[in-house]
Amino acid sequence: MNKQPIGIFDSGVGGTSIWKEIHTLLPFENTIYLADSINAPYGPKGEERIKELCIKNTELLLNKNCKLIVVACNTATTNAIDYLRANYTIPFIGIEPAIKPAALQTKTNAIGILATKGTLSSKLFHKTTNLFGSGINIIEQEGEGIVQLIETGKLYSDEMKGLLNIYLKPMIEANIDHLVLGCTHYPYLMPILLEILPKHFKIIDSGEAVAKQTKAILEKHQLLCTQHTKSTHQFCTNVNPKVMTELLDGNYHVEYLEF
Repeated sequence: MNKQPIGIFDSGVGGTSIWKEIHTLLPFENTIYLADSINAPYGPKGEERIKELCIKNTELLLNKNCKLIVVACNTATTNAIDYLRANYTIPFIGIEPAIKPAALQTKTNAIGILATKGTLSSKLFHKTTNLFGSGINIIEQEGEGIVQLIETGKLYSDEMKGLLNIYLKPMIEANIDHLVLGCTHYPYLMPILLEILPKHFKIIDSGEAVAKQTKAILEKHQLLCTQHTKSTHQFCTNVNPKVMTELLDGNYHVEYLEF
């Protein structure tokens, strides 16, 4: 009956999309979520700075007695997960764009990837695209400005819709049939994406796969909570809690924390 919490961190509020999937699959697990929104987005910061921020977040979650840490950020995963696993003893779950299922399922031999600069330029991303993208037209698009708009409460703004129309136009023209969301903020764009994209498009994100992997690793290390009692969830952010509170539909208290 391991009641220690699962720790989750992201460069902002986007990783709450991952938290929702984990909580749905593992409703009895306690969680602690860190939104490092003051440093969002991580993408342009460079590998060493991203690593420093990930270490800071990891140390804070370890001090809160977490039994496993989910790096709920594609950029943080691609730039720092190997370092974290080599230097800490607890399990880490990482996230990367779901290129494999898109590449295997495409009927038009064309897929689109919407991601941050830090993810698109990472070694892990290039390794994955080379592994699964042979013979497939992959349209990469940096989602510049999207994270900032979500972090400042402008998710459904005209500015957001304008950006997405610009970013998706080349993908539609290239006849993609799968759009891979390569940032944990992006699942919150789903209502807008469904308006813009043709009906036959399939949108893929990593949330459900990450939740399943979290469960598998907890079972492997005998860390799964088997006590079916009400779980507790702590949400912390180092900026105004308003945006995260809204993304959580006002169902959870979000605490301001300097870190």
